[in-house]
Amino acid sequence: MSKHVFLTGPPGVGKTTLIQKVTQALKSSGIPIDGFYTEEVREGGRRTGFDVVTLSGKRGPLSRVSSDSSTSRREYRVGQYVVDLVSFEQLVLPMLRNVNHGSGAEKKICVIDEIGKMELFSQAFIQAVRQTLTGSGTVVLGTIPIPKGKPLDLVEEIRSRKDVKVFNVSKENRNSILQDVLAAVECCRK
Repeated sequence: MSKHVFLTGPPGVGKTTLIQKVTQALKSSGIPIDGFYTEEVREGGRRTGFDVVTLSGKRGPLSRVSSDSSTSRREYRVGQYVVDLVSFEQLVLPMLRNVNHGSGAEKKICVIDEIGKMELFSQAFIQAVRQTLTGSGTVVLGTIPIPKGKPLDLVEEIRSRKDVKVFNVSKENRNSILQDVLAAVECCRK
């Protein structure tokens, strides 16, 4: 019996777009939902980083292209991007802790898009995600990257959990899969 739903697929395939569509549909049915997604930041036609956007409308930087390759302070980097851990944690951790401490008979939905390399620099985030997955009152609707290179511990842990249903999003199915994902989330709330 699944308790959580995750989407996986290659970068740019449309996982975040699908999450946003599912979120809209759930919100309009009056289902309690909170969480965050990551959004590309573009300047002059090129991607310069990613922002974290919470469902309550707060926004802050997750990462930016680093112009300077030799920096003295401790940096978290993924490729050309420098991760703003402080900004990420300030936005995401209070929301996750809040979701975990909610009460009520109705299961809340928590959107976590995404659990990827940038986000996993945060030990507090890893802990909060594990707590949310083991808690009983929350259904996680999240995204994880497809395996590439060195496995990411938390991602593999999620992928192999018995209580997680994983949808593989592809260019072929991304437009037809919405109802299936919604149905799976509804199932988890029962």
